[in-house]
Amino acid sequence: MILENAPALAIGIPLFAAFAVFFIGKIGKRAMKAWVVAGLLAAEIFVIWLTMDAVSGISHFYAVGARFPSIISPGGFPIRIVLAADAASTLVALVAMSACLLAALFSFSFLKEKNAGEKFYSLLLLLSAGLVGLSFTGDFFTMFVFLEVVSISSAGLIAFFREEESFEATFKYLVLSSIGALLLLFGVGMFYGKYGLLNIGAIAALVAVEASFIDFAAVALIASALLLKCGSFPVHMWKPDVYQKASGIVSAVLVASGLVGIYVLFRILFLMLANTPLSAMIGWVIAIFGTISIFIGVTMALKQNSLKRLVGYAAVAETGFVLLALGTGLAAITTRDIFSFKAVVGGMFQLVNDALNIGLLFLVIAAVAFVTKKKKVGEVNGLAHKSPVLAVLFLIGLLAISGMPPLNGFASKIIIYESVYMASPVFSIVGILGSIMLLAIFVKVFVAIFLGPPYKGKIEPLPKSMLLVMGIIAFFILFLGLFPKQAIEFVFLPAANALVNSQAYIGGIL
Repeated sequence: MILENAPALAIGIPLFAAFAVFFIGKIGKRAMKAWVVAGLLAAEIFVIWLTMDAVSGISHFYAVGARFPSIISPGGFPIRIVLAADAASTLVALVAMSACLLAALFSFSFLKEKNAGEKFYSLLLLLSAGLVGLSFTGDFFTMFVFLEVVSISSAGLIAFFREEESFEATFKYLVLSSIGALLLLFGVGMFYGKYGLLNIGAIAALVAVEASFIDFAAVALIASALLLKCGSFPVHMWKPDVYQKASGIVSAVLVASGLVGIYVLFRILFLMLANTPLSAMIGWVIAIFGTISIFIGVTMALKQNSLKRLVGYAAVAETGFVLLALGTGLAAITTRDIFSFKAVVGGMFQLVNDALNIGLLFLVIAAVAFVTKKKKVGEVNGLAHKSPVLAVLFLIGLLAISGMPPLNGFASKIIIYESVYMASPVFSIVGILGSIMLLAIFVKVFVAIFLGPPYKGKIEPLPKSMLLVMGIIAFFILFLGLFPKQAIEFVFLPAANALVNSQAYIGGIL
């Protein structure tokens, strides 16, 4: 009975906790922190529960309202909202919820110094509810609602510490998010105007019968909105600015937010275009965007003086790897060959790795700023002499993001290189060169910050909560790198199957 309602509970619990945190905060700071962790942990348990079921072949579909999408209200409006928890959506929801939970644990000591509390955690809980809702949504109406929840809560977190630069980044983020929301709304309006439906599965089933220009135009508008959300070429410009000016904790969560946008994008594309002649063209366009994102992210990272901005451009490049893999898989979906499916598996693997690797780098940067009390990490050098733990954690992050063995980045990228090479050797070569350049860039940064003469300034002891969070992320980076076969068979193959097999998703929703 509880598991049947788990998709709704995974959204509802953090949503309720977000509004109740202000009342719990009146009791005391410890009670508030316990409440936040309890809310996020409860939602995390439900998502893990759903993920374990989904990867074993049991998907859960939760309907709010009418049982069938054809049933309408007296006013003619469909009265049905569906949440779909299959192997792909639960994996992405698990990444998002884990990112929010770890960010909350990491922030306890950080926020104590900043004298902040209830408002930050309320925004973080709202963001977690929005990201899980965006992962599970089975209709366009709730997709739009959850996208707005994610955008507004993210903007609040970016501007939370009330610094002049963060206000500028927030304004830019809100403007671009509003543009994306309008594009999504126009696309959804075109679908509703034609079919009188908002259910994604029902619309996909009708598009599969006879796709028209209106359908392709609607998909293009929705895809543009989601590409803007994930921060890839040609709408990548906001990402380095926001990551540079937001807190490192917030940046780590925003990475997961962008990856959820990528999942939603490809869920719609695989559903709407799998049986149409445009699947190959759209797939290659996205693969090209991914390749250009890799090139731009790496080349722009070369010239950055700000470490957070450098990692922001590295995030653009890493997003490009996911788009390259999933775009190649979409382009070759009609052939159903092993290499196209491998590209999808590599893309889902890389999506999880990006959240781990980039998230770890941002948290290490936040920890360095915390222990040294320096606003600009570039002012720090020789820190390994006084904090070898941070040096080791940063080294793990830079080797993982560069695709070095035996870490997780190597496992996912080697799958991408192999599968994409069969479709386009040029794209694969660009990806390999991009990883090599990322390694060179981050090694230079590592030497500048952690090596050289011992740091002469005073450093604060690293809080246990921060060390715990970074240790957990480093553990999973090593685990996925050392045991990729088991992770692929247990998690990523079912997720790729769920993403590619549109009929199973449509049948479950209907």
